[in-house]
Amino acid sequence: MSSKIIASPLAGKTVGSLGQDFIIAEWQDAGAPPGPPRWIAPLHLHHKDDEAWYVLEGKLQVRVGDEIHEAGAGCAVFVPRGTAHTYWNPDPAPVRYLLIMTSNIYALVQGIHSLPERSAAALKTLFEKHDSVLL
Repeated sequence: MSSKIIASPLAGKTVGSLGQDFIIAEWQDAGAPPGPPRWIAPLHLHHKDDEAWYVLEGKLQVRVGDEIHEAGAGCAVFVPRGTAHTYWNPDPAPVRYLLIMTSNIYALVQGIHSLPERSAAALKTLFEKHDSVLL
């Protein structure tokens, strides 16, 4: 079995692997200058997968449906399947967080990062392949 059981330190790595029920990844965002949100992920929804974030340092803003939630260090946000969502770092300071996702969402994220061109058509097709919709 090639799945990771322990990743220490977790930074930049994942616990779990494709084919398992869930994966935990530690990610970060360096921050952005003031102005409109710079989305880490575009507005989308997953038909069959739940997703959650746990903030370790800094803060995230997460849009869940029509509501915006601010999560500081020690806070978590859960997005149930079928709910439109996006998230971003609202500050110029870095944020570090855990993303708890299904194997299907992880495969979608890997697919996005490996696309040679992130055209609207290519993204739409990729999201559909993973039972998700780019809104």
